[in-house]
Amino acid sequence: MTQYYELYRRSTLGMALTDSLDELIQSGHMNPQLAMKVLVQFDKSITEALSSKVRSRATFKGHLDTYRFCDDVWTFIIENPTFRFEHDTVLADKVKIVACNAKKPGDA
Repeated sequence: MTQYYELYRRSTLGMALTDSLDELIQSGHMNPQLAMKVLVQFDKSITEALSSKVRSRATFKGHLDTYRFCDDVWTFIIENPTFRFEHDTVLADKVKIVACNAKKPGDA
């Protein structure tokens, strides 16, 4: 069985899903085991959708404030990044980029 990273659970969509599942558990409409199955399916679906359906490209510049490498995961904190897309430019105060291997360690 392939396991997927849980990175996208902290995205806006993942947090909304988690909050909704928590409400369903608290109201007695769902048990925690089913909620965990939903989150595992979310991990799989979001990973597959992003890798197969997103074709946009972006470039960015900014100040590298912090970087670390632990357990095959790179984390970068970029201050004052400027993202350039095909038709748009987006500015931010800070962005956190987490980069992982496409396959989790131990996957066949």
